[in-house]
Amino acid sequence: MPKNSKVVKRELDDEVIESVKDLLSNEDSSDDAFKKSELMVGDQEEKDVDAEEGSDVEDERPAWNSKLQYILAQVGFSVGLGNVWRFPYLCQKNGGGAYLVPYLILLLIIGIPLFFLELAVGQRIRRGSIGVWNYISPKLGGIGFASCVVCFFVALYYNVIIGWSLFYFSQSFQHPLPWDQCPLVKNASHTFVEPECEKSSATTYYWYREALNISSSLSESGGLNWKMTICLLAAWVMVCLAMIKGIQSSGKIMYFSSLFPYVVLLCFLIRGLLLNGSVDGIRHMFTPKLEIMLEPKVWREAATQVFFALGLGFGGVIAFSSYNKRDNNCHFDAVLVSFINFFTSVLATLVVFAVLGFKANIINEKCVIQNSEKILKLLKIGNLSQDMIPHHINFSSITAEDYNLVYDIIQKVKEEEFDSLGLKSCQIEDELNKAVQGTGLAFIAFTEAMTHFPASPFWSVMFFLMLVNLGLGSMFGTIEGIITPIVDTFKVRKEILTVICCLVAFFIGLIFVQRSGNYFVTMFDDYSATLPLLIVVILENIAVTRIYGIDKFMEDLKDMLGFSPSQYYYYMWKYVSPLVLLCLLVASIVQMGLSPPGYNAWIEDKAMEEFHSYPTWGMIVCISLMVLAILPVPIVFMVRRCNLIDDSSGSLASVSYKRGRIIKEPVNLEGDNTSLIHGKSPSEVPSPNFGKNIYRKQTGSPTLDTAPNGRYGIGYLMADMPDMPESDL
Repeated sequence: MPKNSKVVKRELDDEVIESVKDLLSNEDSSDDAFKKSELMVGDQEEKDVDAEEGSDVEDERPAWNSKLQYILAQVGFSVGLGNVWRFPYLCQKNGGGAYLVPYLILLLIIGIPLFFLELAVGQRIRRGSIGVWNYISPKLGGIGFASCVVCFFVALYYNVIIGWSLFYFSQSFQHPLPWDQCPLVKNASHTFVEPECEKSSATTYYWYREALNISSSLSESGGLNWKMTICLLAAWVMVCLAMIKGIQSSGKIMYFSSLFPYVVLLCFLIRGLLLNGSVDGIRHMFTPKLEIMLEPKVWREAATQVFFALGLGFGGVIAFSSYNKRDNNCHFDAVLVSFINFFTSVLATLVVFAVLGFKANIINEKCVIQNSEKILKLLKIGNLSQDMIPHHINFSSITAEDYNLVYDIIQKVKEEEFDSLGLKSCQIEDELNKAVQGTGLAFIAFTEAMTHFPASPFWSVMFFLMLVNLGLGSMFGTIEGIITPIVDTFKVRKEILTVICCLVAFFIGLIFVQRSGNYFVTMFDDYSATLPLLIVVILENIAVTRIYGIDKFMEDLKDMLGFSPSQYYYYMWKYVSPLVLLCLLVASIVQMGLSPPGYNAWIEDKAMEEFHSYPTWGMIVCISLMVLAILPVPIVFMVRRCNLIDDSSGSLASVSYKRGRIIKEPVNLEGDNTSLIHGKSPSEVPSPNFGKNIYRKQTGSPTLDTAPNGRYGIGYLMADMPDMPESDL
């Protein structure tokens, strides 16, 4: 990014037409390389008009219609299914409120600063993730390819969750809802409740048996679940149609898909708070368990969720930002989107925990009734004395408090024989502390809530429509993180690439709609993105702060934004963020080494989950996912280091943008000072490095009393000096 301390003043009616002699007169006398270069300049004025009018429609770079559309797109990308599915999942798994503390700390330390960093580089360089990091240093171009691979892996299983939502949405147009009651089984003699459902619950049974028809292990594929296969196909068709024209088609959908979920969540929260026991769940959420908060695993998963929530490392943030004007206040965008995301996560978690409190209350009431009947039987057969029972206790209408009183008395009196009595402690906290129910938390918890709502089919339709909208918003950013860098780098048609990408992803995604597909979703969620994202974001931080230079980057931000960002970001980027990221990387590797990788399998006979370790082939798949995601980084580094690719072939050509037009650049980004620059018009002049630039006012451009290429510098064309370092943006 150029830094120019001189303010160039020009009159409004001053038309400047530069010749080769004019250009050479502005260069340093000691610069022999520039003198050896050649500029083929034609009728500049005529070609300026062509560049402005954009006769080649295909060379136009899309732009957001408005700032609101851009903000909604970033919010839609960051606020997704993870806020309803993953964030509450991790909250319950890591001790409720104990998880909120490290999440908020990490959001301030690494989330907002790195989100701001990605917005800034994307907006300034106006390229996808491959072009951005290739532009800073060609040896680090693999960062962008790694981001694309991670985006592809995540898109594979993320769209499966949208397919699940579509299935529940299609089943919501009936009353009563199909998950309202346990199904009845008839035989020759009598009718009885399905045992698997009776041991669990109606919503749990519907999720595992009716929706997923899940197998008992990862190795038992069970064939395709055709209902989910059709839903997955529908999900990919929706994504393809929305993305086929890029942001020009997906941007318009954001107005509904980004705002509608908030209306539904607020309505669900109000209704949820009226449910019995909801306060217990919310209290559990806001009660931090300090002993859990100190575990490295909690911080590791909180950091991973920050990446998932804000889309760090995916490339989608960079892609969306690259369609902005260079003088957009991306600092404001970073803070705004980050806190909207956090607010949405807390709102969704409040709803989930209110429902979990309600469910815990229902289960606790069943527990009290069942164990009270056991006590009555023990009293009848004489195993327990009637004198133990307080006189005010009425077992026909016993409360949870009275049962706990009786339970404590029996435990003290029958200390040695107590275990043989088979009595259980019915505590709501015990239910809330139980292991989370995997990826189906939102489906089980919310579906349970909706059975108790008036006009439950209406609420069910609204809720699953909200899930589809949340998922699509995130998928747009994820697919954009794949499509934009490839289009920028390899100059392929976006429409064709989008269709091919969606077709390939659908066929690979068929592994997720087998009966064992839910276990593969867990595998990809745990291993395809967690470690690779950490490594990608660490390399992004190093690329900007160490290779490009943090001081130069801060000056560039001041030049671009019109004000100096807080020094807080300087110290976060240079010292704190990379240190925290490295610690989290080490902690993640150690955690993986200490705990055997595995998954929670649903056991039909027991109607509960059991932890299973991955088989040998499953471990190979897990390791392969991590290796494949990060492999582009060393490959591109070695290719660039050893000059294994002939740059003249143009296979790895890069692109820059000027006022929405594409400028094809020479692929020799290492900087060959003796190379010749050929251009037929100003719009085609290659400019791989912004350095000591010569600025020329465009025809019809207004006079701006400001530094070239600063806050208003995008109104100038640049002919660049070829002697600047490769890392100068």
